[in-house]
Amino acid sequence: MAAREQAREAEAELEPQAPARQHPLGHGYGISPDSIILYGQSIGTVPTVDLASRYECAAVVLHSPLTSGMRVAFPDTKKTYCFDAFPNIEKVSKITSPVLIIHGTEDEVIDFSHGLALYERCPKAVEPLWVEGAGHNDIELYSQYLERLRRFISQELPSQRA
Repeated sequence: MAAREQAREAEAELEPQAPARQHPLGHGYGISPDSIILYGQSIGTVPTVDLASRYECAAVVLHSPLTSGMRVAFPDTKKTYCFDAFPNIEKVSKITSPVLIIHGTEDEVIDFSHGLALYERCPKAVEPLWVEGAGHNDIELYSQYLERLRRFISQELPSQRA
């Protein structure tokens, strides 16, 4: 078999998989975007914001989010530099799904101001949850955390779809 023919056969085998590679939110698996809720915590908000800024989904939850890597390392930074690998602040305005932002007011890792800044910049933000006294790793211990998530998913999202 000629090399060219082998290449065509290999290409043909990959063809049905192409949509899954092109749209990572489930089209290749038969999952509708309106069934997907993206959830990111801390540094995990970076890929969450990136995906949500490029693809449709039902909703987004940003838990203790950062505005950018540079702004965490150098809190006085006011602009986004081209070498900042984590520019959430520049991408959050492109999200078209409802966004719930959760942040502890006493976060010792990513200052509370990051959550506030993202909330102000996000056109699809819903009522945020600012957990008074919570740090970076203990928000889940506060009862309002689960209450707010439950209300967002079971009440607010269905009413927005109607």
